[in-house]
Amino acid sequence: MEETESKQSLYLVMGGRVTDPREVHFSDPESIHVAGVFSTYESAVDAWRANAQRTVDDAEMKYVIVHLHKMLDPGS
Repeated sequence: MEETESKQSLYLVMGGRVTDPREVHFSDPESIHVAGVFSTYESAVDAWRANAQRTVDDAEMKYVIVHLHKMLDPGS
């Protein structure tokens, strides 16, 4: 049976305090802010940008986009 549907893309936008702004190591993982899960990269970037700009004056805050679909299907 051929697969006629394309794979679903999911993007997670999250952020929190990091120990070093040059890395992605959250100092308190329990307090990570989840901005949401998005179906398009463009909407994830919009959410990332809004949250990153809101916290721009705090050098210890960092927001990232996680490609959930790559984690859910690592063989693709």
